Amino acid sequence: MVSPPHEAMHRIFQHDPGLFSRVSRFLGVDIPAPVKATALPTDLTEANPVERRVDTLLRLETAGQGPYLLAVEAQGKKHPDKPASWAYYTAYLWTKYRLPTALLVVCQDHATAKWAQQPVSCGPPQLPTLTVQPLVAGPHNMPVITDPEEARADLVLASLAAITHAAEPGVDAILKALSTALRDAPEDIAKPLVEFTAQGLAKRPAKNLWRNLVAVDLSFYKSYLAEEVRAEVRSEVQAEVRAEIQAEVRNEASAESRAEDILLILEQRGLDIPEDVRSRVTHCTDPELLRRWLARAVTVPKAEEVFEDA
Repeated sequence: MVSPPHEAMHRIFQHDPGLFSRVSRFLGVDIPAPVKATALPTDLTEANPVERRVDTLLRLETAGQGPYLLAVEAQGKKHPDKPASWAYYTAYLWTKYRLPTALLVVCQDHATAKWAQQPVSCGPPQLPTLTVQPLVAGPHNMPVITDPEEARADLVLASLAAITHAAEPGVDAILKALSTALRDAPEDIAKPLVEFTAQGLAKRPAKNLWRNLVAVDLSFYKSYLAEEVRAEVRSEVQAEVRAEIQAEVRNEASAESRAEDILLILEQRGLDIPEDVRSRVTHCTDPELLRRWLARAVTVPKAEEVFEDA
């Protein structure tokens, strides 16, 4: 099952194809900004029943170097079969489109990022034949953007920074800077970035902070995230009300049971129970007071004396 972080890590490049050229400078390469971008089908399945599907595939065109393909893969953990799949993707795309193909892998933890950026060759050591070494974006090289002005200068990059640092201690500061920067952004720009960030954080503790920031800083925002916060608040309130009602019912049941026990003991002892005594016992709702009356009912010579210590 595809997870929200997986979707956020690659779909953000569909949202803003130019993000790759801006990210590349943190990866040690210089990729020119595209002048045109086209989303291509991600299904790489051949006639045989083996399905091959890349996460995101873009055709990017530049002013000076011509078009090329960008395949973006979101990788949540190490997987021994992935390098072979990546080799297939790049070879297939190169064959199908006859265009240079770049592979970017986006990760959220250092161990996976370190594993993903290691070169893997499909041939024997002396005959590497085809070597795959993707560019990797992760917490080890993505910027920690904690200045709202810096975040405002590139909101999409700031969102990706939050996603790739989702498990890092500095993510709280990134989220605060991003939410502050999004206050002044038009809704059509802010909304998808709020969604990408929320998906990228998934069930990590930072998601609670992000939801609170969205509720406070981005009051205009109306989406499943805001509705989720409202639903949780309603659920908590309803749970509290139910708990109070249940407690009251238990107290009432306990009081009623003790009142019956008091009257039963007095009756079994053959004592006369005046109507005012019976009424006072049955209308009492204080469990502690009834408990004391119950203890006295065992020994008092007259029914009226169960109330004396009250």
